[in-house]
Formats: sequence, C-alpha cells, structure tokens
Amino acid sequence: AAPQGPPVYVDLAYLPGSWSARTVDEEFFRRIRSLCYVVSGDDHLKEGVLRPLLDALLAGKHQWGVDIQVTLIPTFDSLVMHEWYQETHEQQQELGITVLGSNSTVAMQDETFPACKVEF
Repeated sequence: AAPQGPPVYVDLAYLPGSWSARTVDEEFFRRIRSLCYVVSGDDHLKEGVLRPLLDALLAGKHQWGVDIQVTLIPTFDSLVMHEWYQETHEQQQELGITVLGSNSTVAMQDETFPACKVEF
C-alpha cells in the first residue's frame, strides 16, 4: 500500500493503456487530481479494463470534496465508453466531469486520424 499523503494536483494526467491500466483504481483518482485525464489505447486489452477505470474515476472524484471541473479525453471510439457515458451521464454532471468527443480529423503525411484541441 502506498503511504498516505495529500493529493497531488496536476493539469493533465495520461492514463496508462493495456495491462498497466489495471493499476488505475479509485485510490489513484483520489490521490492524482487532474483537470484533464487522457484515456488512450485503442486495443482489445484496454476494452477489458476500460469500464472499471471509468467507474474508478467517478468513485475517486466523488471523494474530492471540492468543486473542480474535470475533463475526460478519450483518444479512441469505444462501445464501452459510449455505454458508460450514457449510463452515468447524470452522475458525471453532478461530479463536474465532462467527456470530450470530437469529429475533427487531422491529416498528416498521408495519414488521417481523429483529434481534438485542448487549451489551458
């Protein structure tokens, strides 16, 4: 178990993908408080751990006790993400969590990919 201490506040936290995503739990979100969380990893491994990760964000944010707006930035489209968004939308609003979605694309070196712009 990690030693207790005050939470750490950051502007941007990149959540790990694949098997490392299993380490992101409610305690992580209680202790690492970010204005923006980036969720990436469009692969079959991420799909299996995505819902528990998203639920952990809700549970961790619920314990903050302060009114800080949080933005969740998924870098891929996922059925699990869509279902979670629909099922927990009211709770997201109560907790001040916004999920960014984007239909924008960027073309670079004969490759096109989805993108969104985040400003601080």
